[in-house]
Parts: sequence; C-alpha cells; structure tokens
Amino acid sequence: MDALFQWAEGTSLAQFIARSAAVTGLLSGVHLVGLTLVVGGALVSGLRLLGVAFAEWPVRDVTGTMDRGMTLGMSLSVATGALLVSPRISSASGNGIFQLKMLLLAAAAGFYFAVYRPVMRGAEAGPVARRATGAAGLVLWLGVALAGCAFILLE
Repeated sequence: MDALFQWAEGTSLAQFIARSAAVTGLLSGVHLVGLTLVVGGALVSGLRLLGVAFAEWPVRDVTGTMDRGMTLGMSLSVATGALLVSPRISSASGNGIFQLKMLLLAAAAGFYFAVYRPVMRGAEAGPVARRATGAAGLVLWLGVALAGCAFILLE
C-alpha cells in the first residue's frame, strides 16, 4: 500500500491540490455539500423510519427524494474526499481517526445500499425492522460526520 500511496502523492493532480489553497477550499466546500446531502437525507429518512417525524406520510413519499440526495452526496463526498487526501494519503492512512472514518464510511455505504435503501424504497419490513434500520443509518452516518470533524480538528 505504501507504494500506491506514494504514487498518489506524487501525481501532478495531488501536487496541484497541495499547492493551491483555492482548489483545496473549493474541494472542501463541495465535500461539505456532499456530506450535508448525505447526513441531511439520513436524518430526515432515519427519523421517518423511526416514526418520529413525518409519520403521517408513507415512508416511500418521504424517503424517495432523500434517496437521490444521499446517493448524489455520497458521490460528491467520495470523489472530493479522495482528491483532498491525495497529497497526504501516507500520513492520513496512519491516523487512527482517519482509519475510523474510513471504516465507518465503508460500513455506512454498505449498509445504505444493502439494507437502508431497500427499506426506504418500500421493501417489506415490519415496524421494528424499519425502526432499527433508521436508527442504524443515523448512527453510522453521524459517526462518519463526527469522525471527519475529529480528523480535521485533531490531525
């Protein structure tokens, strides 16, 4: 992995990002927009699945838009996150908080596509399974956001 990380850090794109505060700022802004779409979608859909908010509306009506926003947000965040970390992937990969963020991101994305999304789209799930899915999704995505903040603050 070290050779791959060193190669990534040495690319002209990574070097360009490292030298440009404006590009880093732009990428960070887009990264935060993506994170906002994901966490906002997880919050609204998770609260609906828990039955705490929008309980009078069908799950699919509330979560349909959230599904599209979360997918777009994940795409934006993963792409910009990879670019942002490319100039320093060697040091970031050794950071325990970054490792936790990546583990939570992998778990949240896997859970989203395998479990959460089908429930959002109306897959047969009883009330307990629906609430557990909403709670797990909230915990995972909020964990990703908190780990990301901790990585930025404590790096």
